[in-house]
Amino acid sequence: MIDEMERFVRELSAQEKSELTKEKYVRDVGRFLLFAGREGLSKKTAVGWKRALIEIGYSPKSINSMLAALNAYASFCGREDCRVKYLKTQRQTYCPEDRELSRAEYFRLVEAAKNRPRLQLMLQTIGGTGIRVSELRYFTLEAARAGEVRVSAKGKTRTILIPGRLKTRLLRYCRENGISEGVIFRTRGGRPLDRSNIWAEMKGLCAEAGVKQGKVFPHNLRKLFARSFYDLDKDIAKLADVLGHSSIDTTRIYIVSSGHEHRRALDRMDLVK
Repeated sequence: MIDEMERFVRELSAQEKSELTKEKYVRDVGRFLLFAGREGLSKKTAVGWKRALIEIGYSPKSINSMLAALNAYASFCGREDCRVKYLKTQRQTYCPEDRELSRAEYFRLVEAAKNRPRLQLMLQTIGGTGIRVSELRYFTLEAARAGEVRVSAKGKTRTILIPGRLKTRLLRYCRENGISEGVIFRTRGGRPLDRSNIWAEMKGLCAEAGVKQGKVFPHNLRKLFARSFYDLDKDIAKLADVLGHSSIDTTRIYIVSSGHEHRRALDRMDLVK
């Protein structure tokens, strides 16, 4: 079984899946195999696992993400007959208020990190460019000097422009920390920072900044950037290019209004007397 999972991971790598996606797929397939037991992969166990996830109470989004892993595994095993249908979901029209990070909260986090310059700069780098946290490793001294970063992932390359103020801060940080080349956000050993460490550092700011922990994670900074960028000229196609999305449907998820804004719009309709 271990050899099979290793081959599965190699197949995911050949499909240019991200490290995060590979880890999740392996974890979800492992859960399915525990459920399936001796019977292993079959249409019966696949459908049974789907029903079990529904009964447990997972959200449709979470269930579909786990089914994506199962379907990828079924295809890898040459068992297309074991693939299962995803749950149908309605596109969300607004972002839950308890999950959305506001501009005011973002700036409170930045202020709370004033005595932790690396963390403060990371927050502003993600927030100011809209990159994925995994793309921080592409921010090198050389890229900062050039004012642009080239990111290569999943067979695609895109250029990320560095805003003037951010460029100044990145170069100053490098000077003050003796970074003469290579990756800017690094460990003491010179390796790019791990995603989990970045996440933990950000969570450590919540109490001082007065921001709920459920709102503080790298991807929410990316969404804040997306909403702010879209508000400038309402060009969703351009935003999709900036974020590196292959589908505008994905970009739409990033720019849904908050629950507060949605409720305010409903009130303005004045249809209830």
